[in-house]
Amino acid sequence: MNPKPKLIRVTTVPVSLNILLRGQFEFMSKQGFEVLAVSSSGPDLDEVAEREKVRTEAVEMSRKISPLKDLKSLRQMYRLFQKEKPDIVHSHTPKAGIIAMVAAKLAGVPVRLHTVAGLPLMETSGFRRKLLTAVEKMTYRCATKIYPNSKGLTQFILENRLTAANKLKQIANGSSNGIDTSHFSACTVTEEQKTELRKISGILADDFVFVFVGRLVGDKGINELVAAFSEICASGSNQNHTTAKLILVGDYETELDPLLPETLKEIDSNPNIFSAGYQKDVRPWFGISDCLVFPSYREGFPNVVMQAGAMGLPAVVSNINGCNEIIADGLNGLIVPKKDTAALKKAMLAMMTDRSVYKQLKSNARNQIVSRFEQKEVWEALLEEYLLEIKG
Repeated sequence: MNPKPKLIRVTTVPVSLNILLRGQFEFMSKQGFEVLAVSSSGPDLDEVAEREKVRTEAVEMSRKISPLKDLKSLRQMYRLFQKEKPDIVHSHTPKAGIIAMVAAKLAGVPVRLHTVAGLPLMETSGFRRKLLTAVEKMTYRCATKIYPNSKGLTQFILENRLTAANKLKQIANGSSNGIDTSHFSACTVTEEQKTELRKISGILADDFVFVFVGRLVGDKGINELVAAFSEICASGSNQNHTTAKLILVGDYETELDPLLPETLKEIDSNPNIFSAGYQKDVRPWFGISDCLVFPSYREGFPNVVMQAGAMGLPAVVSNINGCNEIIADGLNGLIVPKKDTAALKKAMLAMMTDRSVYKQLKSNARNQIVSRFEQKEVWEALLEEYLLEIKG
């Protein structure tokens, strides 16, 4: 073992290192690890190096199924591990998982860890599902330990016999990185910021604002969300003289999972929908909103739901793993079946029109995050796990 144990963290794209795992690398460095962060190249990778004060290395990886590119990535990753001789390789995201775990096993890395934070195969069928299942099984076979970041994912993995139960462990109460509740706090957004954003997005004082944060794609439930919101607008439901507004914060993906044409048309034509695009800092957008709506089809442990809760927002979420572990129905939000436009509309209307219900859910929102998902507690639990795995 090196005087300082060497830890390599791997994700497919650099934004995952930069946003989803923010702060972990510097924390582990301060705990005595030599940390190397690896992903595809990009400005986010440079930002990780500067902010976290750790080394970074670019290994190009494609999010799509691409055998020739994947073999090239595998060869490059193997050579990197041979050169670096890490004590631990810890991967996140599906493509980085298969490439890093296979390469680490071939290179003789003793501790090979993979975090599962969502499984694309959940929403597939036929040959594609078989292929993705085979990839997951290979990833888990090459890993020494698997960390599903929610109870629901653990159950799914066991039910589908992707690996043995003794290989699985959930860190803390779930989540890959927890939440910095001092950063995600309503007091961090100024009134000046709120005024400016309301002006930009056309929000008036009496409007009830729903917000979605994430990729604007089909499997995030955007088609159902826009359809439900459109029906709310068309019905003229403006009890308490309130008008519904919807803010969409995130980028479109036109290749992997594009939205329906009618959804895109509605977003473009409905004056009560504002598309803000990708935002590096989402806190001001939470600051001008009343309720998060997150009707995703599949998740691991969604950061957005925790972030919104820490900012004091109740949420309407789909009944999927991760979401239904952060939100307790009737306590800090409402849970609806996935892919159910009618149920989504009903829950959104309840948030908008029943002020006593809304106030009760809102009053519990932040405490439910602070008490269970504080970031440093997740980091400490992961550190303890690393030390146990190194000792064997």
